[in-house]
Amino acid sequence: MTTLAIVESHADRASEHICDHVREYADWERRTDDARPAADGGGSYYRTDGAELRSFDDLHIELERPADAFDCDPDLLVFASRHSGDTGALLTGHFTGNFGPAEFGGEPDALADAAPNALARLLAAFDEYAPEAYEVGMEGTHHGPTDVGCPSLFAELGSGDEQWDDPAGAEAVARAILELRDVDPHRSRQLVGFGGNHYAPRFERIVRNTSWAVGHVAPDWALEAMDHPTAHRDVIERAFEASEADIALLDGEWPVLEETLADVDCRVVSETWLREVDDRPLAVVDAVESELGAVDEGIRFGDRLAESVAVVDLPADLLGTAQGIDPDRVRAIVEDHTVAFTTDNGGSRVGSRAAIPDDGESATESEGDDSSGPRMRIVEELAGLLETKYETVRIEDDAVVAEETAFDPALAHQVGVPEGPKFGALADGDPVTVDGQTISPERVRTERTHRFPI
Repeated sequence: MTTLAIVESHADRASEHICDHVREYADWERRTDDARPAADGGGSYYRTDGAELRSFDDLHIELERPADAFDCDPDLLVFASRHSGDTGALLTGHFTGNFGPAEFGGEPDALADAAPNALARLLAAFDEYAPEAYEVGMEGTHHGPTDVGCPSLFAELGSGDEQWDDPAGAEAVARAILELRDVDPHRSRQLVGFGGNHYAPRFERIVRNTSWAVGHVAPDWALEAMDHPTAHRDVIERAFEASEADIALLDGEWPVLEETLADVDCRVVSETWLREVDDRPLAVVDAVESELGAVDEGIRFGDRLAESVAVVDLPADLLGTAQGIDPDRVRAIVEDHTVAFTTDNGGSRVGSRAAIPDDGESATESEGDDSSGPRMRIVEELAGLLETKYETVRIEDDAVVAEETAFDPALAHQVGVPEGPKFGALADGDPVTVDGQTISPERVRTERTHRFPI
């Protein structure tokens, strides 16, 4: 059971305002700790199921190992805090530390343990409770403390006097903080961010729209303050350790940083990769990228899962004709039967190769008898889609055969129909009159057979 520690600072009136509401929205037991000074979290404090709240005289950024003041041995600590800036009404969360000099608390080149899953949950709670006038966002890592004693984050009410004194804003932050009780600080998919704006819109999109959580983020200004990454490799490595992550996402061009990251035990990925991979098992992703190609080169995932895959060719002519009829349905068919597939036109059209599970089905297909395998099921469903356009469709040993009776321009010429609107009318199935003679659509139709090799 995760236990939450909540830090109130008497030097921050927004913190006091938030914590007044925290005490209001839970059934707290007031206790006394005479072993510590009241200024350092002792004296009167509060306990409830899954949480403990203590007050300190100093600003949060000046505290050292505040988790040690709590009897509950916290798994997660949250600082109830103000946010200052020219950003209007804003509820925000972030982690603490310094990627370079320590201008506002903590030690230089030092980072506190982050809580990526808790930050994702905090943002979701902010979305739920924020008053209408408030924006919700996340910030990059900045200021102290750098040694908290357990994973931690700031939950902030901003960005000026009006909001710090606003009961509705303080209530929203208080309720969001209480939502963090029993929340694990971490999840299985976490990453470290480098670059971008202080308010980290790219990394916030990842948190909101994928299964990935984001730990420490070094915005542009922090990277510039850090100076040459090679000389600060320790803090870069610490960012991954403190975030419990081995994945990195860069916002912007940072070639020297990329060289440094290449020597660190991490994987640098794109936003596209994170979105496409989402919650899929990484063993499946690795198998696909090894056998079929890279996500960043247009590979997209289907609904099947397998750690071992076989690559097959899809029937190109059949696929292209079917996509001309209903591209969305074609994509759904291919997704339903594959682990992954190639795409063309910037990912908008299904390509001609796919990865299927390398089990008994794919082994059968490789021997030439694919009557029951995923590839053949794709063929069968694509053939069914052709039935919306062709009069008859059948599957033979080596091809899908489609037959139609269609308007024949040559026959129309033979009976004297001029090219133009009358051609179009006959093609649409309407009779036309030429020199007083009625020409029926049936007179200018011919049977056509199309073979789509499989």
